[in-house]
Amino acid sequence: MAQKENTQSATIYLISDSTGETAEKMLKAAMAQFPKTETKIVRRRYVRTDEQIKTVIEEAKQDDALLIFTFVSEPLRMKMREVALHSGLLAVDLLGPLLTAMSHFLDRPAHSEPGLLHQIDREYYGRVEAVQFTVKHDDGQNLHGVKKADIVLVGPSRTAKTPLSIYLARFGHKVANIPLVLNLPIPSVLEQVEQNRVVGLIIDPHRLMEIRSARLKKLNQTKSDYDKITPIMQELKYCREIYRQHPGWSILDVTGRAVEEVATDVRALIRKNTAKK
Repeated sequence: MAQKENTQSATIYLISDSTGETAEKMLKAAMAQFPKTETKIVRRRYVRTDEQIKTVIEEAKQDDALLIFTFVSEPLRMKMREVALHSGLLAVDLLGPLLTAMSHFLDRPAHSEPGLLHQIDREYYGRVEAVQFTVKHDDGQNLHGVKKADIVLVGPSRTAKTPLSIYLARFGHKVANIPLVLNLPIPSVLEQVEQNRVVGLIIDPHRLMEIRSARLKKLNQTKSDYDKITPIMQELKYCREIYRQHPGWSILDVTGRAVEEVATDVRALIRKNTAKK
């Protein structure tokens, strides 16, 4: 291929059977070694048939372009090399040599399924988004956004709503948690959310008293009724009455249970409840 004049823009085609992000990142790294070089980048994504390859290369031939491609399918890689060779264009296979070497080294064939890396990326960013949502909607904050939650946890103070919410968020669930306070009406948004996504937490009163007492001691604080058994029993009675008034909610006892164990039950309940829709 003739060397491009300094004043002439070179055209590079990025061709992929998925999003093309791998080729784009590699090209960006390579272009850093060619500063002040003007290039036109043409992206062709989700190319998965022989006919699509022929069409793209015919287009690229008009621009005398460099072809950079990432196909996980071996037949498509072979077709790309064949058509590019006949067209006289230079083609660079970014994935083929690596997949071939790894297949020999690991003594097993590659899956050859396009988009697996992108799928992993989507799952990762989905979990990040879930954690951000959950932190933003912790302890009754931002009630206007609760309707977007996948799971809504309610219950009295110190029933592990926050750690349970964060743990669930790691699986990609957007969780909001709302405290129930004795003699205070529940937020109206709880009547508006899908009732089968709400989980009410309950706990043994004596265990709750121990937890609250330990918390106050750690903070070197005292509260008149916060860790006293009689007010606690009144709180729990109030919570049970609210749960009774909302038969669409699920109820879980968290007494003496690890967060991981409760989270497993919450996920199972939500799956069961939403499957009934």
